[in-house]
Amino acid sequence: MVEELLTVGAVAGVGIVAYLGAAARVVKQYERGVVFRLGRLRGGVRGPGFTFVVPVVDRLRKVNMQIVTMPVPAQEGITRDNVTVRVDAVVYFKVVDAANAIIEVEDYRFAVSQMAQTSLRSIIGKSDLDDLLSNREQLNQGLELMIDSPAVGWGVQIDRVEIKDVSLPETMKRSMARQAEADRERRARIINADAELQASRKLAEAAEVMSEQPAALQLRLLQTVVAVAAEKNSTLVLPFPVELLRFLERAAPAPAVAPPPPYPEPAPGMAAPVPAAVPPDAAAGFGPGAVAEPCLDGATSPPVEPDVRG
Repeated sequence: MVEELLTVGAVAGVGIVAYLGAAARVVKQYERGVVFRLGRLRGGVRGPGFTFVVPVVDRLRKVNMQIVTMPVPAQEGITRDNVTVRVDAVVYFKVVDAANAIIEVEDYRFAVSQMAQTSLRSIIGKSDLDDLLSNREQLNQGLELMIDSPAVGWGVQIDRVEIKDVSLPETMKRSMARQAEADRERRARIINADAELQASRKLAEAAEVMSEQPAALQLRLLQTVVAVAAEKNSTLVLPFPVELLRFLERAAPAPAVAPPPPYPEPAPGMAAPVPAAVPPDAAAGFGPGAVAEPCLDGATSPPVEPDVRG
């Protein structure tokens, strides 16, 4: 009798252990459990820890609640300004409702991936090339809204969407490089022209100041000589401005005027010469057109009246 009881107890213990082993489940901290009893959702979502289900009758499905990083394959499309590009992105999402993620969609990961690819192609067709290259924040927000709208009913929340890379054809890259080079050259020319304009205005002001004080030209010349001599050149070319010559000419004293040489003594029988201060026509009594011709001995011959007849 005792042996039979021991046998029955052992069998019961083994059965209980087997039942507990089949019914016991462990849900991790980052997971949630969804129990289906005979194909129907039973109760709420099981939290992390140790839980039991009815063997054979219940089925427990675990759903990962961590943020999933899903790369979106590169999508090739044509932008609004007719440029062919290849764009790839990455999607960050997580499950917020484990029951809907299991019931509402067959495979929520695959569904999010396909939705991200179609939304990325739609964004490419609605955007210009400049927006894809420089205005990515706004495109990321628009892409996130496009993916998040249907994903809300799946119990999935889109955390973030980022456009990773935009691939351009080689011809477009060369065209953009030439455009950037031309733009930089244009800005360089504008800067040089602006510098020349400012320098010319300053030089005009300096010339106006130097014109009031001519001695400033000499000081400026000495400064130029000092600057050139500092380079230790064997040959020194010194410009000499004309204004400095004019200044020196004005600063030099005027030379004394020598008296006119005395007239030689007239020969016997010759008339005395007429002084230069007295006009020849007034001294000889001839008309205004008379011309006095000098003689070989220094005396002046009588003026000759020019012939005014036709």
